[in-house]
Amino acid sequence: MPTSGTVATMISRVEGFDVSFVDDAGEIVDDARLAPYPYNRAARNSWTVTQWRQKRIETAYLDLWLVAWRPDGEEAHGNTRLETLRRLYDDDGALYSNGDRDEIDIDDGTASSANADGGDGKSVATEAATATGGDLAEIERTLWAAADKLRGSMDAAEYKHVVLGLIFLKYVSDAFLEVRTQLEDEIDDGADPDDVDEYRWRNVFWVPPPARWDRLQSQARQPNIGSIIDRAMDELEALNPVLVGVLPKDYARPALDQQRLGQLIDMMGNITVGDAAARSRDVLGRVYEYFLSMFADAEGKRGGEFYTPRCVVKLLVEMIEPFQGRVYDPCCGSSGMFVQSVEFIEAHATGNGNGGSHPRSTRTDISIYGQESNYTTWRLARMNLAIRGIEGRIEHGDTFLDDRHPDLRADYILANPPFNVSDWGGEQLADDKRWRYGTPPPGNANFAWVQHMAHHLAPRGVAGFVLANGSMSSSQKAEAQIRRGLIEAGLLDAMVALPGQLFYSTAIPACLWFLAKDRSGDERLRARQEEVLFIDARKLGRMVDRTHRELTDDDISRIAGTYHAWRTGDGDSDTRYADVPGYCKSTTLDVLRTHDYVLTPGRYVGIAPQVDDSEPFAEKMTRLATQWRSQQADAAELDAQIEANLRTLGF
Repeated sequence: MPTSGTVATMISRVEGFDVSFVDDAGEIVDDARLAPYPYNRAARNSWTVTQWRQKRIETAYLDLWLVAWRPDGEEAHGNTRLETLRRLYDDDGALYSNGDRDEIDIDDGTASSANADGGDGKSVATEAATATGGDLAEIERTLWAAADKLRGSMDAAEYKHVVLGLIFLKYVSDAFLEVRTQLEDEIDDGADPDDVDEYRWRNVFWVPPPARWDRLQSQARQPNIGSIIDRAMDELEALNPVLVGVLPKDYARPALDQQRLGQLIDMMGNITVGDAAARSRDVLGRVYEYFLSMFADAEGKRGGEFYTPRCVVKLLVEMIEPFQGRVYDPCCGSSGMFVQSVEFIEAHATGNGNGGSHPRSTRTDISIYGQESNYTTWRLARMNLAIRGIEGRIEHGDTFLDDRHPDLRADYILANPPFNVSDWGGEQLADDKRWRYGTPPPGNANFAWVQHMAHHLAPRGVAGFVLANGSMSSSQKAEAQIRRGLIEAGLLDAMVALPGQLFYSTAIPACLWFLAKDRSGDERLRARQEEVLFIDARKLGRMVDRTHRELTDDDISRIAGTYHAWRTGDGDSDTRYADVPGYCKSTTLDVLRTHDYVLTPGRYVGIAPQVDDSEPFAEKMTRLATQWRSQQADAAELDAQIEANLRTLGF
């Protein structure tokens, strides 16, 4: 992406990556009138793009947004460290050549060269090891920076399996080593460090010698390290049936630089992710999730196939509270719906892998069922569950054409199905028993997903899922008929309109649907058969960079709290549910009928009241007009000064 002018070019030369000034519409603007960049040393390598903007750009250029570009022309994510971005340019050959990059002084004294050294005398591995005892976010960023530097030109869609497979292997090896050390100390008491059952009853995978990390690290510099890792994966699967068909075993392929692979193994050897201390802080879970999100960002639209943003998952989980029973995701991606909520993981880890704190007595209150059609994503899902010690029946296959859980009736369904899929095989399923409320159109799978989930709900089951906004108001005959049928059957419980820019995979605005099979009320919930709750959350959230937004914990708590208060009818004057203009509205089915069953929350919640500043209109207009004329005069004076300066310079 070309820079926008003299000032942007100056910034690019100082910082080591391309930038452009853009306006509110996202258009590149002329920067000729801007002040020169007030820094001649590159910013700290450890800063993220967001931190760099806040500390350097926003103070110097108040009215414009500065975009940092990756060498491939995509905007750099706000969480990207400057070190990572600079290394991408070093590897790509852009901006700098012949070592010019090393000559630029960096604020924290860390030159950014093409080797694994951080520039301040510490290797990336040493820096990562130091981070292990500190902030989890720093561990995430350090690991990502090192791994991304070693990626070279490999596509992110391929590289994620390389990295995530190694992270998994490091985790199981750390947990194994911790138990083995303990058993060796107890040999005099009859313990046997080579007894496989000693590990299994502790919920730890048995790791054969060739797959142990110290053995791999000792061979990291071998030219055939890829083949060594492949054999390690084979042996690990052979002794742990739950992992069969899950682990990647293509590290010897020619496209993977073996020297860089060895460097990555060396670096990871300095970070512990699987011992008791790391598990107590959920280091692995945090790193794994962070990598999934960063790969989703790197892959753009393709990344949404395996990753749903954490804030969306957390909102769904907190709203339907799936803490006991059968939980189902018919399009589970990387199993994010099952693992991303801390409360969910703590309550329902059942111990088929490393890390269960109570392997014998853990209550199996949750049974997990899922299906994923993409084979490589299915493998990610199985690994993601295994590293958390969560058992689940995650099947591979097409959910519509080959439903692998045909008799399942789930207590909770959580899903983020792909939006508006046109080639879902609908023409082969015209008379399917799942289409109770109408046959979905063959050109769009949205309401096939809705009815598939409704079909699999238990008698008192609840479902929460993401769909494109078009599902709320589509006038296509079949879709409108199905939407009406769901409402008249009393299944629809609530609708939430989400803010834009939450998803990596699509810019299409999205909403949340909540279905409940029985809304007649019980000892906990009130009867609400004739009502539907609408929440308009489009104005909530905060921007994490120019292209991505996230819901904050306060936003999630507010939305979930509104839904819970509405369902229960409980609370005092401060917490009891009440309609809030512009935000939420409890609407009767009679009102929905008058609106032809359109479910757009904005149609029902109304407009938030405007704050009256009490200034009379005539006085306000007089004040604003005077202010505008004064600003016009100031602008004219500045234009005259600029013109005089240009003439003085001979232009």
